Amino acid sequence: MASLRVGGTEDHVHQLVSLPATLSIAKAVQLIKGNSSKWIHETFPQHRHFYWQEGYGAFSVSVSQIERIIVYIDNQQEHHRFSSFEEEFLLLLKKHRTEYDEQHVFG
Repeated sequence: MASLRVGGTEDHVHQLVSLPATLSIAKAVQLIKGNSSKWIHETFPQHRHFYWQEGYGAFSVSVSQIERIIVYIDNQQEHHRFSSFEEEFLLLLKKHRTEYDEQHVFG
């Protein structure tokens, strides 16, 4: 697994990763959340109560879109001046024709 870009805001993180065909998205997220939680707890004891939310969203992208996605991740602060994370996420689900129950998306 290779991380190509990481960025976000106070309430969410975007990570562009390249996964080998042998690694499922669920396993990759488990490794990312587990390792980052361990690092945060060991490095920043004042954040010992930090935890990741249970769920996540994952979208595949074409190799031809990598630079566009990097720019998108790098501009999260500016982007979220115009729409909230919740609005953006629901828009992505609709755009990618992903069925969802809004009651269960954000808890």
